[in-house]
Amino acid sequence: MFSTTVTRPDAVDDTGPDEASAISDRLAGWVLTIGGLLGGGSAFVLIVEKIALLRDPGYTPSCSINPILSCGSVMNTWQAEVLGFPNPLLGVAVFPLVVATGVAVLGGIRLSRWWWLGMQAGTVFGIGMVHWLFVQSVYRIGALCPYCMVVWVVTIIVFSYTTLYNLDRGHLRLPASWRPTVTAITRLHTAIPVAWLLILTLLVGEAFWTYWRTVL
Repeated sequence: MFSTTVTRPDAVDDTGPDEASAISDRLAGWVLTIGGLLGGGSAFVLIVEKIALLRDPGYTPSCSINPILSCGSVMNTWQAEVLGFPNPLLGVAVFPLVVATGVAVLGGIRLSRWWWLGMQAGTVFGIGMVHWLFVQSVYRIGALCPYCMVVWVVTIIVFSYTTLYNLDRGHLRLPASWRPTVTAITRLHTAIPVAWLLILTLLVGEAFWTYWRTVL
């Protein structure tokens, strides 16, 4: 899992951080650790709620707050088991790996390039899944699961920082002429997930505006 790789003379050096980098090991490590804990915890709670609902169809999940913020409405749809099992099981399985990666980075362990590429592939899959579920929840089911939304937010942030870290460290290899662009983007690392989440928030507000307006 963790290893030190001997780099060929003609290979890109992807093991050492740039001292001027905006995405420090400490920042990336904390984002992955905290994000993994929040995402994993939310996924675990969803599994507990799902089991309770299976045992008692009349059970009202703790995250069913109103007609819009309603885990129960989402859990009873086919989209909640799109892969043939409850979606939160993916989070329970994957987020501990995110936490382990974050802790390793904070501990000063240099992970191999293949590990970071695996993380990148996993977060790409996760971001695709999140946006598919977002569309289904907002525009098909017409309800939002609060714990699911925590997972969505965490996945977007983890994807953003994993991608920026991989670009900055050269794990995702681009032509040298792109380096100034990568540097400029990493300087805006906070703005990227914030703008992304703001857009999704506006879409949610617009989709459910008829309801929100009655409670404001």
